Amino acid sequence: MGNFYKNIDFKRPKAQGLYDPSFEHDSCGVGLVANTKGVKSHEIDQQGLEVLVNLGHRGAVGADPETGDGAGILLQMPDEFFRKQSKGINVNLPEVGNYAVGMTFLPSNNDARVGCEKIIKDVVDKNHQEFLGWRDVPVNKSAVGILANNVMPEIRQFFIGVNKTKKDDLTFERRLYIIRKQIEYLVSENITTDRSDFYIASLSSNTIVYKGLLRTNQLQ
Repeated sequence: MGNFYKNIDFKRPKAQGLYDPSFEHDSCGVGLVANTKGVKSHEIDQQGLEVLVNLGHRGAVGADPETGDGAGILLQMPDEFFRKQSKGINVNLPEVGNYAVGMTFLPSNNDARVGCEKIIKDVVDKNHQEFLGWRDVPVNKSAVGILANNVMPEIRQFFIGVNKTKKDDLTFERRLYIIRKQIEYLVSENITTDRSDFYIASLSSNTIVYKGLLRTNQLQ
């Protein structure tokens, strides 16, 4: 084996285009697909999912071969999609950039779920932002393994409208970070049943995360 590795050149490529070797680091299976001109398209999402499937060897499974240790995708905010969805749930969205979406895993226990939802709304109100409403995320339980099914939380999205005194996008994102941390703290302090089921996967006006106890080929 020693002679074999001596013949391999492990040097990193030289800087070229958008690539700079100084940014290289180890990761547990991460891929990126983007349009350098900022053009949005469904094709980018499809290519991102293809990259994810090709990284499937970085994931793990246990006794249930259909339950993975986790896979997900981070997307630029799909504004057109949410505008279509919001019409059926009485959520009035402001213009893109002036609202955020929280992707949230909630306890299956009804009392615990209601408690978490109240904390979320109260924290948004106390931070002087506008709570716009909830959306139930459609799920396909037949697409996941038995173990993933047994521990599946309630998956909902909440919408926040920006305060009218917003200065810029970064100010709003900073406020969303504070809101998220306050919510997580209050849930840990006040919810005693099924608290481990609670998790905010993302809260941003720019991006959203879809993830779960999935294998890479199940995410699509």
